[in-house]
Amino acid sequence: MTAAGPAGNVPGQQPVILMDIMDTIVSDPFFEHMPRFFNLTFKELLAAKHPTAWVEFENDHITQQQLFDKFFADGRQFDGQALIEHMVEHYRYIDGMPELLQRLKQAGYTMHAMSNYPMWYKLIEQKLQLSQYLDWTFVSCTGPMRGLRKPAPAAFEAVTSHLQLPPQQLVFVDDRQPNVDAAAQAGMAAVLFTGTDALEQRLQQLGLEF
Repeated sequence: MTAAGPAGNVPGQQPVILMDIMDTIVSDPFFEHMPRFFNLTFKELLAAKHPTAWVEFENDHITQQQLFDKFFADGRQFDGQALIEHMVEHYRYIDGMPELLQRLKQAGYTMHAMSNYPMWYKLIEQKLQLSQYLDWTFVSCTGPMRGLRKPAPAAFEAVTSHLQLPPQQLVFVDDRQPNVDAAAQAGMAAVLFTGTDALEQRLQQLGLEF
């Protein structure tokens, strides 16, 4: 696990934690289970899907039905509701993350989601109830980050503007190196997620007490 920048480098102020969701807190079905739904390999799915439809859906530029209509570049149709049910079936916490989030919450740390994800984040919430640990404040399909995606600098600017906090007071956790690099460039303490135990150790090294 790598990190950049000091945590909570604002005297007298507790760090605020920004958590990526998919493959950081929740296992992402996109890479394994979505291809399986279509009886495709992940490589085959990437080759067949529309090049921008998913990102447009994440940014709330198209509706769910429009996603289904243009999901495949060749226009093939499928049962969209069955896909949703398949995805929900495979949303699950990454091992150890609920316990770590609970400890951080009990220690008094404020946590916000910062996620590139479509309206289906509501399905994750319904199944796993992440809101018991954090607020769904920054999602690419809604709210202050609507239409913005990590690692765009504007996404991080939207966060600091909404929270009215200096970036030095924010700790950002994500499983993708480009997002971590962008957060560090924005002045945040940025941690690459590689597993729950490593994350716990790195947060403690950054000075968080829980």
